[in-house]
Amino acid sequence: MKNTIVSNENFKKQIDNQEVALFNLKNKNGFVCQITNYGARIVSCFVPITDNSALDVVLGYDSIDDYLKDDFYLGVIAGRYANRIAKGRFMLDGTDYSLAVNNGENALHGGQKGFDKVVWKARLFANENDEECLELAYLSVDGEEGYPGNLTVKVNYSLTNKNEIRIDYTAETDAKTVINLTNHAYFNLKGAGEGLVTSHDLVLNADYFTPTDAGAIPTGEIRTVSNTPMDFRVPHKIGERIEDDYIELIQGIGYDHNWVLNKENDVLSQVATVSDSASRITMKVYSTEPGVQFYSGNYLNIQNGKNGKSYPKRSGFCLETQHFPDSPNHDNFPNTILNPNETYSQTTIYQFEVK
Repeated sequence: MKNTIVSNENFKKQIDNQEVALFNLKNKNGFVCQITNYGARIVSCFVPITDNSALDVVLGYDSIDDYLKDDFYLGVIAGRYANRIAKGRFMLDGTDYSLAVNNGENALHGGQKGFDKVVWKARLFANENDEECLELAYLSVDGEEGYPGNLTVKVNYSLTNKNEIRIDYTAETDAKTVINLTNHAYFNLKGAGEGLVTSHDLVLNADYFTPTDAGAIPTGEIRTVSNTPMDFRVPHKIGERIEDDYIELIQGIGYDHNWVLNKENDVLSQVATVSDSASRITMKVYSTEPGVQFYSGNYLNIQNGKNGKSYPKRSGFCLETQHFPDSPNHDNFPNTILNPNETYSQTTIYQFEVK
């Protein structure tokens, strides 16, 4: 393998009186995914290139101690509400909820101690197709980071024999609340730490996106991508138009926006494709979610990544399948309310092919 698999020993630690561990999932093709129950994070993803070599395409660290200092949400499950909520406030049935603010005046990825900073209960098992799976569970108590309701969350990572990372999410609550979960893995199809992703070709199955203000909060407008550098309906290199004189790119220092996917609600369908000609790897993304946040790693600045590699600006990209940012404050956005006696569920798949 071009990069070394992270040592399980480097993740043995107690946090909040709970045991942290690193779990290695492998399929029959030699596709390997490493996941830690601290933040339910994807640590590594080795895509087989030949019979005896593989490429790690996920940015991460070599030890739990490095993850404890991480400010970039590498590989995490973000929640209770992924992405941003304006000024950390929303109304629900006439009650004004005030959240922990951690991104300027806004709440981001669940607050100061979101799902990325807790230890999840882990269970390894094989599914009906004899594929290796890791179930991660967490109880987010009523009032945590300002959110109402005791929320029981389960995230199931499956490594399928189609070289897929399949992520199935479920959640239930005992009081009305809001929820938006996603995975925040940074990918580089050249290999983690092997240069920039600006030469990757990207396709997004979306006719519209949600413009933002200077604080990356959606204005509420749903705008066509036509005749803008936000149009990825046909392949474009990530860096092709990233420096264009377009206010959305200027404010975000690149791409960091939610695209409105062309799909039926809750139907699992292909929403994005990314490919790199050098590695010959293509990643296809499937999801039941209505949106995807494409982030071009504009603020990355990591010196101590895996295998001593650095991760500079735009050396990784995220495709965070999700409901829209700040949805609780926009009636025209898809609903993110979860009621008691309902089950939140969604699925996202990252599939890898070598051509």
